[in-house]
Amino acid sequence: MKKKIAILGSTGSIGKQTLDVIASHPDHFDVEVLTANNSADELIQQAITYAPNAVVIGNEDKYLYIKEALKNEPIKVYAGSKAIAEVVQMGTVDMVLTAMVGFAGLEPTIRAIEAGKHIALANKETLVVAGDLISRLAIDKKVGILPVDSEHSAIFQCLTGEMLNPIHKILLTASGGPFRGKDAAFLANVTKQQALNHPNWKMGDKITIDSASLMNKGLEAIEARWLFNVKPSQIEVVVHPQSIIHSMVEFEDGSIKAQMGLPDMRLPIQYALSYPQRLHGNYPRFRFTDYPQLTFEQADVNVFRNLQLAFDAMNTGGNMPCILNAANEVAVDAFLNEKAGFAQMSDIIANTMAKVAFVPAPGYDDYMATDREARRIAQTFIRN
Repeated sequence: MKKKIAILGSTGSIGKQTLDVIASHPDHFDVEVLTANNSADELIQQAITYAPNAVVIGNEDKYLYIKEALKNEPIKVYAGSKAIAEVVQMGTVDMVLTAMVGFAGLEPTIRAIEAGKHIALANKETLVVAGDLISRLAIDKKVGILPVDSEHSAIFQCLTGEMLNPIHKILLTASGGPFRGKDAAFLANVTKQQALNHPNWKMGDKITIDSASLMNKGLEAIEARWLFNVKPSQIEVVVHPQSIIHSMVEFEDGSIKAQMGLPDMRLPIQYALSYPQRLHGNYPRFRFTDYPQLTFEQADVNVFRNLQLAFDAMNTGGNMPCILNAANEVAVDAFLNEKAGFAQMSDIIANTMAKVAFVPAPGYDDYMATDREARRIAQTFIRN
């Protein structure tokens, strides 16, 4: 039977590549639900092309526009964040791929898990913000969380067949972004255009800025802590400029397993959708002779302060990663709107982490309150 997929954030980079994967394997997957936050025209075109059961637009002001455009299609149309959280519970959905950006992905992921839907997770903020809650809920509901990020997919693949062997260390690889090797003085004058020019990956604006500041790697470290049930001390970030080795696992005997391939997000997306099968991929293949040198460096946390802040938040625990995430979302938005400098983002995050009340054992309501308060406080550190 074909697996019916709900894609949350179908008009973003991951969402569109997921549709590419599904289109390449029509005998294995069907599109059941598509959601977007604001891109109405693109959502309409996707709906006409893929004929899902339902579509949801987060921006309620665009509901009537989409409803009219799809009036001759047998597609249900809904709007609003509440509808996104409800549609993932549909009985016809087999798997939910969460590719929404930021904190907004938390509630629909929780509702999907509560409904017993397996999760293909591309929204790392869900585990960053509420990793303990999500992990316990997934175990309780017997729901699989399959990582879509290339790094976490690599770790997941390295662990296949190693269930009885404890992890000694996870080695998360990072390209280093466009500013690898630069100093703090250089980062102080970085422009938006420079930061959006990633050397290896094509992604949305928010994740591209996070990659340039290495915050993305910090968020991935926190996510890995929950996905693979390891301590913060068991996670190491290694800069690997070629982005061929997507991550590694070191075992107790000293052996290290690595997952390799060209930087193409369709590969981990396809693996998450098809697991435990490996379907044929019609994508460019890696050849060793094309990359005669693979190099590795230590990440400079003194220059790229966001990475250290993420590890600090992970070591502190409680609601601190939630504070970090909210402050970072505000800081990145300010940078993209030229209301904060590139290096200033770290100041905004650090100041917010120091000021928001710490909750050592938060529940869902605490996460929601923390997110609101952290955003409010972070805004006070941004120039108008």
